[in-house]
Amino acid sequence: MKPLLIAYAGNKGIRMMTREDARRLSHINLAFGVLEDGLLSLKHLNIWDELPRIRGWNPEIKCVLSVGGWGAGGFSQMAKTSGGRRAFAISCQKAMDAHGLDGIDIDWEYPCSSSAGIDASPDDKENFTRLMHELRAALGGRIVSIAAGAGGDYVRNTQMDLVSEACDYIQLMTYDMRAGDTHQAGHHTGLYASMGDESGMTVQRAAALFHQAGVPKHKLVIGGAFYSRRWEGVPKTRKGLLQQSESTGNYGPDYDTLLMDYIDKNGWTRYWDQDAQAPFLFNGRSFISYDDQQSLTQKCRYLKDEGLGGIMYWEHSSDSTHTLLAAMAGELGRG
Repeated sequence: MKPLLIAYAGNKGIRMMTREDARRLSHINLAFGVLEDGLLSLKHLNIWDELPRIRGWNPEIKCVLSVGGWGAGGFSQMAKTSGGRRAFAISCQKAMDAHGLDGIDIDWEYPCSSSAGIDASPDDKENFTRLMHELRAALGGRIVSIAAGAGGDYVRNTQMDLVSEACDYIQLMTYDMRAGDTHQAGHHTGLYASMGDESGMTVQRAAALFHQAGVPKHKLVIGGAFYSRRWEGVPKTRKGLLQQSESTGNYGPDYDTLLMDYIDKNGWTRYWDQDAQAPFLFNGRSFISYDDQQSLTQKCRYLKDEGLGGIMYWEHSSDSTHTLLAAMAGELGRG
């Protein structure tokens, strides 16, 4: 069985989906549904008339509704009672039936954490497990998945062995692993660690953590980034790599903009970190971490070697050249 190749796509990303894209993908995660008064709301999505076009190009593609995202709250309150969990699951079932969807992907960021400004409780740990099993019971043979934070805190605040029993696959958000909380410039979505990097923030480390927590390897889906992270005021030592910077790792340009204005242009030079199997850009003062065709191909080789379930990426509209998806599809036999 070929590894999964999954696109997260919002309204713009769905509309720019081509025939070639659809044929390369196994799944599309429609981003995002949200919670309102404990029930599923589709108020942010307006792409339902696009799905027949995509399915016409690839009748085997799975269209999954992703619920949540950064700053999307309501999960803790909804999941704390059996009645709340059941009502939410029924609302998901109704939405799937109304739009001919293939599954539900829960992107709760994060159980037991209010870091995104959402409600949270220590009880989220057990209630998250109960929620996922409620969804499995309500949705039957349709897809149930989650997007999971890639760090140790997420594993400690969940029961991943039990959650994975309810899920078809677990998508690891192996990006933003260096982000707005660190002044050390480095790879935000690196496959392996750079020489001298002791942070443990890598795709390999995240996959190992979740497997050790009880998730079967074939259910693990790693993540790729179609956008960058950028640090300012970076010393020139090692071309900025692993240097303490004046800023934290804020959002940088998406891949389209990197191609147009940054990669080996306008004073920026692309470098390849052989240890991390990841590219980066440096202009003498600013450092940019991102994924490209080479690093995504290496991630796909890694997941095949490790027997993992596949790869997903955020977000489809960030690459209008379609070359990143093509690189992954080629390596996974979906070209």
